[in-house]
Amino acid sequence: MSISSLLQSLREFFYGMAGYEFEKHLVEIRSSLETLFMAITFGDMLGVPIIPPYYSLRLLPFVVPNIATWKRRVLREREFTEDHDYDLHGV
Repeated sequence: MSISSLLQSLREFFYGMAGYEFEKHLVEIRSSLETLFMAITFGDMLGVPIIPPYYSLRLLPFVVPNIATWKRRVLREREFTEDHDYDLHGV
């Protein structure tokens, strides 16, 4: 076992010990903020008009690839505890 593979193993171990939880939490925050942004700008697709359609149409070319997955994520049935799957924040 060489020194470089040992260092790589140590890096991965410390990342899993310290950084993985933070990265997972940041991905969840990004997803919730993206859902909020899409709901504010394109909520009229779901029947919730919030801002005038002029601004939504200006942003439409940048958001078209994400619309199908956003609709599927927002309209999916969920339990109220599903957003916080066994997180130990604050414990």
